[in-house]
Amino acid sequence: MAKLSLLGIGPKIGRVALPYLLVTLFLSIYFKETFYVGQFLEKPLLIVGIALLVIGVIFWAITGRLLLKGIKTTTMMTTGTYYLCQNPLYASILLMVIPGLSLVLHTWLVLTTSLVGYTLFRIHIAQEHREMESVFGEAYLAYKKNTPEIIPLPLKKWFKKAG
Repeated sequence: MAKLSLLGIGPKIGRVALPYLLVTLFLSIYFKETFYVGQFLEKPLLIVGIALLVIGVIFWAITGRLLLKGIKTTTMMTTGTYYLCQNPLYASILLMVIPGLSLVLHTWLVLTTSLVGYTLFRIHIAQEHREMESVFGEAYLAYKKNTPEIIPLPLKKWFKKAG
């Protein structure tokens, strides 16, 4: 049986998004007034940002553990965070951690890293889809059809259960 790649498209996204994030952090700190948001909502944005960061890191850690288990045993993961979306590792970073960091720092510029990361995700994700399909075949295609790609809200699954 074919073995799954450990890193997937992560390095392709990271080699652009991580330096971009570092530049946005530097600019946001150095030119704070230029990129600052939340004058009147500083405390609520901070609280929401911390919550997003905590949830995102927990989501990321759970996903990482499931991913390592799936790769080690060449098992398609469809439970836990993988029940919620096909790409929970990317979802945790792009939809929770980076936006949370942006809110904690009260800067809109850091949030643009999610847009850059998502664009790179869209460009490269077909590679992971091909790998999954070659290893898991029809089971993966069925999972892909019924599970959101990156937004962790599996509405199709929930409505099927309700109906």
